[in-house]
Amino acid sequence: MRHILIRAGTVEIRARLLATPTADRIWSALPIRGSVQTWGKEVYFRTPISHDLEPEARIVVNKGEIAFWPDGDAITIGFGATPISKRGEIRFTSKCNVWAVAIDDVDQLKSVYPGEQISVVEADSEGRAWIAGHPMQETHRASHGGIHAAMCSSGDEGGTAG
Repeated sequence: MRHILIRAGTVEIRARLLATPTADRIWSALPIRGSVQTWGKEVYFRTPISHDLEPEARIVVNKGEIAFWPDGDAITIGFGATPISKRGEIRFTSKCNVWAVAIDDVDQLKSVYPGEQISVVEADSEGRAWIAGHPMQETHRASHGGIHAAMCSSGDEGGTAG
């Protein structure tokens, strides 16, 4: 089973990759670094990869799901309502590919701000980050359990995130 660690400031969220083509593409591109952008209760960041929509792509995600937004080549993590959400949902501007599920609480993302640096690295099942096949000296664990990814754009809702 493949795991990643997402870090931004003091926030660390572990996640388990799903068996999808998007997950495979992201896994092969690790480590990924970017600059945080926000849209309501959603954090997203551009990546150096591109990928098409998958048949199961969705505009509404569940808390704890991590998605890839093909329209913006971005990883998206929703942890609450966006400006276009309907009551009780996490809704993106367009469809996204769900490729991972958070192990830790995505509500931690409330403390992440636009412009902050974010990274996604390979991790073992305990959440220890790995770089070039070796464990990193210093690792931390997030204190809760659940991640949500969501900033996607599907023409059926109009608008763009950000």
